[in-house]
Amino acid sequence: MELWFDDYHQEDVKLGINVQKVVHTEQTEYQHVAVLDSREYGRILTLDGELITTEKDEYFYSEMMAHVPLSANPNIKNVLVIGGCDGGVLCELEKYQSIENIDVVELDQRLVEICQEHLPETRPCFDDPRVSLYIQDALKFVRHCENTYDLIIVDSANPFGLNESLFTREFYGNCYNALTEQGILLSQQVNGFYNEDVEAFKHVMSRLKAVFPINETYMISVPSYAAGYILAGFSSKGTSWQVDEANVRLHREQIETIYYNLPLHQAAFALPNYLKELT
Repeated sequence: MELWFDDYHQEDVKLGINVQKVVHTEQTEYQHVAVLDSREYGRILTLDGELITTEKDEYFYSEMMAHVPLSANPNIKNVLVIGGCDGGVLCELEKYQSIENIDVVELDQRLVEICQEHLPETRPCFDDPRVSLYIQDALKFVRHCENTYDLIIVDSANPFGLNESLFTREFYGNCYNALTEQGILLSQQVNGFYNEDVEAFKHVMSRLKAVFPINETYMISVPSYAAGYILAGFSSKGTSWQVDEANVRLHREQIETIYYNLPLHQAAFALPNYLKELT
């Protein structure tokens, strides 16, 4: 008998992935976690039935979340990652020797333990001496930070349910206060294709614009995600998303990437007309 995982993108749309093996399932204090093995996408992590990451295209997302802000400001030293239980973004950040400190805040301790046990490729990233892991509510965590971080990456799922507090004006205001003068906030912004996501995107953008003077949106292609892509928000107090190629090449000389490159960095901010209208 064949086993399939169905990731529902909308009520009438789903992505079906043939599953070879159920590696782990568990109901934690906060959510249902499943780790699955598939022939096409490799190992898959799902939360409450929603696909979060796959072994095959994880780096599409992680590289674009980490290297875009680091190319815009190669002098980033202190970073806060909110979420990021799988360690993908964390591993990309650690490629930069110039980064001195990375704080990771995750609400669900059991989720972190499951990821570290069943996602072995990224497990060592949590052992980097620059990394401090905090099991805490992110909204409460950032309330007590001021002028601390050069970069905050909100690596969370869609703005519904458990993660809803991470997409509020209060949260963005706290992030603003937690950032240094040239600080950057990188936030996930769902997609702009399905009606439900369009409305969520509009709400997120209105809240960000009420707090940050600079707000740009860029597109990340992720084949396993709804509509085949996800939008990310680049918000800052004064740093542009555009890059000084000579400066970036100097800092990135020894950094290897599979997906990200400088031409792609520039192109990602060139949105199609239907998305430009939403921003």
